[in-house]
Amino acid sequence: MGGPGDPPEGTPDGAPNGADDEYRSVVFDESFVRAARLQEFSARERITDHAPAVRRRPPARRRLPRQALILVLLIAVAFGTAIYMGVRHPYPATRTARPPAVEPLRTTVVPLAPRGPVPGTTDIERLYEASPAAGFRTGAEGIPLPAARRTDHFSDGQVLTALSTAKDYVVRSSLYPEVLTGGQVRPVRVLLDADQLAQFDRSFDRPAADGRHAPTGWLVRFDPAGVELAAPGIRVHGSLRAEEADASTLEVTSDHTFVYALRPAGAGAAAEASLFTVRRELHFRFDREDLRLRQTRLTGSRLQAGPMSCAEDATARLRPLFAGQTAKEGGPAGTDPYALHGVPALCGTLADSAQPRV
Repeated sequence: MGGPGDPPEGTPDGAPNGADDEYRSVVFDESFVRAARLQEFSARERITDHAPAVRRRPPARRRLPRQALILVLLIAVAFGTAIYMGVRHPYPATRTARPPAVEPLRTTVVPLAPRGPVPGTTDIERLYEASPAAGFRTGAEGIPLPAARRTDHFSDGQVLTALSTAKDYVVRSSLYPEVLTGGQVRPVRVLLDADQLAQFDRSFDRPAADGRHAPTGWLVRFDPAGVELAAPGIRVHGSLRAEEADASTLEVTSDHTFVYALRPAGAGAAAEASLFTVRRELHFRFDREDLRLRQTRLTGSRLQAGPMSCAEDATARLRPLFAGQTAKEGGPAGTDPYALHGVPALCGTLADSAQPRV
């Protein structure tokens, strides 16, 4: 190891190694001179510029070793490659990464034909009291909300939101006069998840008895040119039930019977009114986004309605029979068993006990 007077690059070639210690303090090699912080001006520079005898040299630039430069370059290349691969993944997305398809609404509409003439009277209160709907409540009061109890993955408040949204849908689609006889659909449409709007709109633009595009599967509606409400109070009875389908889905089932007092459009108060009964069972689904937006997905709708004629098409509108009328002869439209997406044409018989005794 060199002494304090050794030049930065070690003992110069050919110089004595410890033999001439008396010259070690005054003998400097070229590397030592280059490393000096001060530099003496030449005699000509001192004469010309009248400068001081010495000047301070700028510090020497230290260069990184070649290995360090290569390491930095490799790190930069690896980092850039990682970013590029993250932005442009070379493999296509797997099927499990895609959102699940929205389940379409499945509908069933069953007309109920009476055995004989439809009973009727001008006294609407008496009509209700003489029927099985005597103990039913009027309007939305007949759709009470059950107690909202939390599930494994949903809070009390979320369950209550699902129940109240389902009730709102039932009320708007079964009790609103502008929906029943006014041809309005917007009060119901705004409660549906955006993914179901295409099916909803297709049902009203091009109704079809295919189990998916029946307007009467979405709501209760009559032909305003032929039917009017004889009384604003509609009798209702039924229940709502909520349960957790999985960790991300709540399901609500509604089952209600609606009893409407109807008469022919334009007949006036002097005409006899009759009762028309609709039994609706609806199945709703809610994910967390639906709960936040207070919207729902209607996945199942089963409707039974009468008195009607089985021969009448109930796909687009319900066509009730009025007081004194009887069902037309003939069954429902034929069913094609070869149709891949067809549904059977159904019809039932309205029991005598379901009619008022007046």
